Amino acid sequence: MEKLTTILETAKQRALEKHLPYAGALTPKEAQQVLQLTSNAKLVDVRSSAEIDLVGRIPLASHIEWAFYPGWTANPDFLTHLSVQIDKEMLVMFICRTGGRSHHAAVAATQLGYAECYNVLEGFEGEAEPQTKQRGKINGWKVAGLPWTNS
Repeated sequence: MEKLTTILETAKQRALEKHLPYAGALTPKEAQQVLQLTSNAKLVDVRSSAEIDLVGRIPLASHIEWAFYPGWTANPDFLTHLSVQIDKEMLVMFICRTGGRSHHAAVAATQLGYAECYNVLEGFEGEAEPQTKQRGKINGWKVAGLPWTNS
C-alpha cells in the first residue's frame, strides 16, 4: 500500500495536468487507500438514489444526490447537505457513475471553501463498452474489486 502523501501528490499532479479547479483526481483504488490510511477523509457518493438502489452502494460512503432521477433535476440543496454532513477541514472525495457529476460536485465544494476536494476518476461503474454500451466491465470502483454491496 502506498503512503497517503504519495497518493495525494499523484492526485494533485493529475489535477494540475488537467487544469482541474480542485485539489486532485484519484483512481478508485487510490480513493479506497485514502479511506484506509486516514480517518480525516470522507467519500461522498453523488449518484441518484435510484442508481444506488439498482446498481449498489459503497459501504460507509455518505450519499448526497447531485441530481434527482428521473429527469436529472439538479439538487438545489446539495451544498447545504454537504456542509451539514462534512466538515470543511476534511479531505472529501466525490464519486458518481463515471466521474462527471462527481467532478461538478468537487468544483462546487471547492467554491464553497472545502480545500481538499478530490474527484474519483472512472466512478462506480466506469466507462461503457463500445459495442454493448454496458458499464461495469472496463474500469471503475466495482471492476477494481473494491468494497460494495447490493442495496
